[in-house]
Amino acid sequence: MSNDTQPNWQPPRSTPGGQISAEQLDEWRKTTADLRELAIAEGLTRSEASRRADVPLGTLSPWYDGTYNGVYANVTERVRKWLNAYAEAKAAQLSLPTGPGFIQTPTAKRLTEALLYAQTMPEFTVATMGAGVGKTMTARNYVATRPHAYLVTMRPSTAARHAMLQELALSLDVFERNPARLDRAIGAKLKRNGRHTLLILDEAQNLSDEAVNQLRYLNDEFGCGIALLGNEAVYRRFGTMLHDDRHDDASAQIQRRIGLRILQRQAIAGDVDAFLDGWSIDDPECRRLGHAIARKPGAIGQLDKVLRLAHMIAVGADERLSAIHIRKAWSNRSGEELR
Repeated sequence: MSNDTQPNWQPPRSTPGGQISAEQLDEWRKTTADLRELAIAEGLTRSEASRRADVPLGTLSPWYDGTYNGVYANVTERVRKWLNAYAEAKAAQLSLPTGPGFIQTPTAKRLTEALLYAQTMPEFTVATMGAGVGKTMTARNYVATRPHAYLVTMRPSTAARHAMLQELALSLDVFERNPARLDRAIGAKLKRNGRHTLLILDEAQNLSDEAVNQLRYLNDEFGCGIALLGNEAVYRRFGTMLHDDRHDDASAQIQRRIGLRILQRQAIAGDVDAFLDGWSIDDPECRRLGHAIARKPGAIGQLDKVLRLAHMIAVGADERLSAIHIRKAWSNRSGEELR
């Protein structure tokens, strides 16, 4: 709350006089009281309230204080419209389903164990999972619940070695102006945390071979566990064991450091059941539809979005969630009927 919020929102100093009817005066009193309550609760200054209500500060202040020389009813109406719109938006926000948050599905448990292995040993772990299975959410939960674990999402612009190091430095709060010393500065930060640090690289298919080789250096020199998460391109590069001559020496050096590999292209039935349990969905038909949706592209992620929309539809109709709402939500999102 701003320091001047409380002084700005003392009760009005005066009562409007002049050409104002008793009805308009009552509406002014109610509106100023509601404005004051909202402004104090949200920590708004008069300037902020002026911007949100689209009423000039030079008009809002004297209107609120009861010293305005203009037409009170016009300003009261504009402020009231904003207050009503704010209340409606707030109510709509509160009615939106928040979802169950992170759910420890069988797949999430499997990935969590792989990340723990990489951090404890420490070694490389490669995990390839289909879209919507919960890979990224599991990684975020791991980082949020365990010390010295860092999640960095790669993208095409961070494919090169130095760009990747800059991204790592940002995540680890490492500041080093000399590019030649950046990798050692990152390593020093990791080493200070002990030999149980984990770097999780999501969307690792975007990393160049040179960047991955830099990760090998961090693993060797500073005992940092490395987890590469991504699509099947990651698995083709690093997830298969060496059985032929198609791998170069750089790949071989990474291969022998990989202690655990995971390849899972889609969600399993146990994942869907756990997710539906998290949403407290027990109706057999709703659960059947949930499994059908999870087999579509997007898997659990798609199911989550459909259930959120289905809950919104049910709330809007003042009804309990049913298969009808799930079917309608799926149709709205995909344009196809769900059988």
